[in-house]
Amino acid sequence: MNTIVIVPSLNPDGKMVNTVKSILAEGFTDVVVVNDGSGPEYLSFFEEVSKLPGVTVLTHEVNKGKGRAMKTAFAYILENRKDVAGVVTVDADGQHLPKDIRACAEAMEADGNRVILGVRDFSLPHVPKKSRIGNNITKGVFRFACGIKISDTQTGLRAIPFKHLPAMCEVAGDRYEYETNQLLVMKRQGIEFSEVVIDTVYIDDNASSHFHPFRDSIRIYMIILKFIGSSIASFLLDFLLFTVINLAIGDSLDGSVRLLIATVGARVVSSLFNYTVNRKVVFRSDADVKRSLVRYYILAACQLLASYLLVNIVAEKILDLGATFLESVIKMIVDFVLFLLSYQFQQRWVFK
Repeated sequence: MNTIVIVPSLNPDGKMVNTVKSILAEGFTDVVVVNDGSGPEYLSFFEEVSKLPGVTVLTHEVNKGKGRAMKTAFAYILENRKDVAGVVTVDADGQHLPKDIRACAEAMEADGNRVILGVRDFSLPHVPKKSRIGNNITKGVFRFACGIKISDTQTGLRAIPFKHLPAMCEVAGDRYEYETNQLLVMKRQGIEFSEVVIDTVYIDDNASSHFHPFRDSIRIYMIILKFIGSSIASFLLDFLLFTVINLAIGDSLDGSVRLLIATVGARVVSSLFNYTVNRKVVFRSDADVKRSLVRYYILAACQLLASYLLVNIVAEKILDLGATFLESVIKMIVDFVLFLLSYQFQQRWVFK
């Protein structure tokens, strides 16, 4: 195998030592273990593995997080192992079996370009309920908000070709959010991935994990919420401006004309706000500004026309409401549906 195995570890027990030994027994000859600021009572485990042939131990004096530990290993390998095919990141607690680590490494070496993800089967009866629910929610959010179809969003078993390591060193985040950010950067930079199904192992109901469900879930979902938050803020701005303009004009103009003016005026302001935030903050797109702006306003024009026609048909033609707040309620419902569609077009076309 021409692949280096990376094992980040914090306050390990004997399972970390057994994990490293089993990796070597599987045929790997180069293992990098990162001591992520473990206490002095745990140093004997790192001393033990450091004596094994082919094992390098890197040390953080203080805990910096799993993401930072992986980036430390990536930087070390870029500097000192320039001839390897790539790396495989694994957990230190034995949840990744040696045969699965090897399967991911072999798939990566055979392809040479794709990142290989070792994915678990969460439908199995022994999977903890919180893990099954959490993965299903995150998987759905990833597919909608990011356009990433992935079976296991939190897998730590990832085989990464050497040429992608510089990009992985630049990924934001130092703790558990780093692995989520990895997937987003892969999507943004067009780095393809494949999945290899691995055994689903939970040791003592995952008791040794340093993942804190509330704290680290907030970190993980924060990056995804940025995608959604910009559109919601623009939607609220558009709704507010539409209501103010619509009520200010009142019945002084024909209902269709009044709705058109209110819809166009609100959309011009909210669209400029939405484009700027999405390009700079949300998608951080490096696409050509002119091209993305043209595409954005083609989409905005279609959305504007659809919003006007649907609100006009429902409020004026069907319900004959006139200038009332109920028109704004109808617009809210219509634009929410259009928001879901618009977001997908922005993510997949405008800021691709």
